[in-house]
Amino acid sequence: MIRQFGQVCSKYPQFHFAFKLQYRDLDTFIHPAVRGRGDIKYVKRFSETRLSKNEFDALIMEMRTWGFLTMCTPFDENSVDLIESQDIDVIKIASCSFGDWPLLERIVHSNKPLVASTAGASVETMDRVISFFSHRNKDFAILHCVGAYPTPDAEMHLSQIDFLKTRYPGVRIGFSTHESPDNTENIKMAIAKGASIFEKHVGVPTDIFPLNAYSATPAQIEAWLDAAQYAYTVCGVGAERHPVNASEAASLRSLRRGMFAKKTIKAGEPIEFADVYFAFPPSDDQFTANDFSKYTQFKATMDILPDHPISSHNSVCRDMHEKVWSICKRVHHLLKSHNISVPGGIDLEISHHYGIERFDETGLTMLTIVNRGYCKKLLVLLPGQCHPEQFHLKKEETFQLLAGDVQLELDGRSHRLLPGEIITVEPGVKHAFRSEGGAIIEEISSTHFKDDSFYTDSMIQQNRNRKTLLTYWMV
Repeated sequence: MIRQFGQVCSKYPQFHFAFKLQYRDLDTFIHPAVRGRGDIKYVKRFSETRLSKNEFDALIMEMRTWGFLTMCTPFDENSVDLIESQDIDVIKIASCSFGDWPLLERIVHSNKPLVASTAGASVETMDRVISFFSHRNKDFAILHCVGAYPTPDAEMHLSQIDFLKTRYPGVRIGFSTHESPDNTENIKMAIAKGASIFEKHVGVPTDIFPLNAYSATPAQIEAWLDAAQYAYTVCGVGAERHPVNASEAASLRSLRRGMFAKKTIKAGEPIEFADVYFAFPPSDDQFTANDFSKYTQFKATMDILPDHPISSHNSVCRDMHEKVWSICKRVHHLLKSHNISVPGGIDLEISHHYGIERFDETGLTMLTIVNRGYCKKLLVLLPGQCHPEQFHLKKEETFQLLAGDVQLELDGRSHRLLPGEIITVEPGVKHAFRSEGGAIIEEISSTHFKDDSFYTDSMIQQNRNRKTLLTYWMV
């Protein structure tokens, strides 16, 4: 078996393979009263397939000769001792042993990586076992498994892979499969769902010993591995956005709308939305509608006549996306460094009163946690930032400094806030604040209205593009 499956597996160098044994110390595993009983199915099977340590040693040597990792399922504590004496690479925990605490207590004292099947385990048992492994810093994976041999399609429940991935983030998830050995579809779906370890029963039929209904022949395993290889090819990259395909990008660009001058634009003038229109088709070097956003700033480098394309030959484009992303990372780092957690899906509002290029000097980031009859926000000042003077007509707000330093100006009077200190700002009171080393402020207030913020600098009040909102900003 090892040689025949070794020949098959050698055709798939992109995969790592392990051959698995099962160990039971039969002299202690089987109760003395039933030893030798031929009428008890598993007592008979275990007794008839008993091997000596020397025979297991020979199998392990052959596995290593063929490049297999060695793996073994122990069903009792003495078998773990044997695994360690043979320096087997990986310990497999069977589904029936998933909650066998005396055995698990012995297994975690081994320095071997662990793979555990979860057939029949309740959520409570899985939570306990996975916490048990995690708290002991074990290197482990769990397998979705159905303990039916063979497993009918209707009982396969491959979406349990999704459940395990969601409930146990960071834990490697696999699939122990017992379907008909001719089935090559389930492996594709399991790979597409993110399973990355697979267990399959195998065998080589003889004239005396036919295979059972769930063990695969070498030819069936080759077809199964072909299906796995196909699935990985089709699924492609999943952990990150796949690389841009140059021909795909060129094709899509040719279908975009080009950017054209609506009127004469003089050299040196900024190009605003009112100055342009978008039409098909674009020329090769022309900016397109996809390039124009609140994060980009265009300026003409030469005169551009009406209906002429706006391109890299007659204008420059300044992309502020990297600046925005840098702000997000710095805000997230400041929150994390002070152990302040933020609910998922909370928008980050970046206020850049005089333009995002001056954000490090004048600006603020704000997270609205709740805005009902009452409002809670987190205000974040990066080191060296100031927030310009403003007031509200409706809103009363109370600030508590959670971390850092803040110099607060209230109607021209200066107040230095210390961490934990609270101050209330009533409607109509002009207020501004700055921080030398960075600060996180909790704001509790009455309902916030978008039209209730008034800046004493009219330039800010007239700037309609002074805010940037992001939802997916935590990195």
